[in-house]
Amino acid sequence: MKTKLLEIFPGALAWLTLGLLAFLSFKQPVWVAVFIIIFDCYWLCKTIFLYFHLQASFRQMRANKKINWIDKLTDNRQSATKNWQNIYHLIIFPMYKEPYEVIRESFLSLKNANYSKDKLIVVLAIEQIAGAAGEITAQKIKGEFEKDFFKFLITCHPANLPGEIAGKGANETWAIKEAKKLIIDPLEIPYENILVSAFDIDTQIGPEYFGILTYKFLTAEKPQNSSYQPVPLFTNNIYQAPALARLIAFSTTFWMMMHQSWPERLTTFSSHSMPFKALVEIGFWQTNVVSEDSRIFWQFFLHYKGDWQVIPLLYPVYMDANVTPSFWRTIKNLYKQQRRWAWGVENVPYILSEFSVKKISWGQKIYRGFHLMEDFHSWATNALIIFIFGWLPVLIGGANFDISLLSYNLPRVTSFIMTLASIGIVTSAALALSLLPPKPKKFKFRHYIFYLAQWILMPITLIIMGSFPALEAQTRLMLGKKFHLDFWATPKSRSKITG
Repeated sequence: MKTKLLEIFPGALAWLTLGLLAFLSFKQPVWVAVFIIIFDCYWLCKTIFLYFHLQASFRQMRANKKINWIDKLTDNRQSATKNWQNIYHLIIFPMYKEPYEVIRESFLSLKNANYSKDKLIVVLAIEQIAGAAGEITAQKIKGEFEKDFFKFLITCHPANLPGEIAGKGANETWAIKEAKKLIIDPLEIPYENILVSAFDIDTQIGPEYFGILTYKFLTAEKPQNSSYQPVPLFTNNIYQAPALARLIAFSTTFWMMMHQSWPERLTTFSSHSMPFKALVEIGFWQTNVVSEDSRIFWQFFLHYKGDWQVIPLLYPVYMDANVTPSFWRTIKNLYKQQRRWAWGVENVPYILSEFSVKKISWGQKIYRGFHLMEDFHSWATNALIIFIFGWLPVLIGGANFDISLLSYNLPRVTSFIMTLASIGIVTSAALALSLLPPKPKKFKFRHYIFYLAQWILMPITLIIMGSFPALEAQTRLMLGKKFHLDFWATPKSRSKITG
């Protein structure tokens, strides 16, 4: 009963917020107008605050990319890193029906990494339900790359195992258990010397990824009680993506970059790394959830009674923007992808129910619980409040409100605040240009203009690809298991779309 109420809570709070704003805009438009002005000011201050975090992260990421991290590991003045060559990296690539070309690029990035390949254990985790095509692709990858790494293992996750949701988490758990049984235990590699990197299949690492990961691990205050989060750059196929896909790609990257300089709020997302020893102790990924990349953080956090942190690597991994050969299918897939990410709200009832039985400090419970709820509530409501509901008092407030001074000033104050906030959009657009990969020959000066102009679509993007999928996810959670989401794998392709 308690869990059911907690599942209802996020969606009910979002709909209550929007419903009250609509109702009070008609009944008490003055109250709503004052609230909107205060809220817009708050949103502007938060935007400025996050922008400075974004700039700090960008500068540090750019600096980290220039460092040879193997040199830092071998520096004799660093006593903490003297045994760095004892560290092994177990890399898991869960695979579904992705094309060979996408997978090959990911493995090429491993092959070209500035790191000892005899310390890399690579697992290509295929799904039985993908059929013979998946097996053929996996064997082709193995034939090309097996010789480049210390160990190479193909695992096949069986279909329809009891209690599982078919998806990335279940596949990863099967794969890591197989790697433990077939490689790690027979070789007697100490668990505390292994770092696990769970990568989406399209993840291409920068050449210094394992160097900086190993360095951060060995110099961390609590290396065995930490996850390690890179910055995801969705730029592998960015020149093939339509404008809306590019906006969402860079918006996601910027959100993660902001939180990299705000580590107390950081949780794991998409491709990241963690200690093998801790994974063994918690029993690996839960196999009955969709949002396994964030849930694994909360599994660690709860198991270690709050003694868990995410260390920002401030170093990029490169992933695919959401692109298909069809423009409208791309738009549909963008929505589905955002809805799946928003389904991370399933963590709310899990965490809050566990808080009541876990011996975690009240300070941690209040801080983590509040910010978790605030993040999902803001995701579902903020864009609607700013760009739509903020105008309701003027539209439906009635004749008395229409002749008031507040009615006259509300649109002007709101427009002024939005104009100030648009400065952040302009600077973000410029920053996005600097993150683009090497330009293709057909990329001309006019494309820069277009890539800057596309940010005009940001308000529409925040509503259609932000608030709407978040509201749907929270509503589905609220309505019960019949409406819950299953795992949806984002299709990977190399499209010719260039709009």
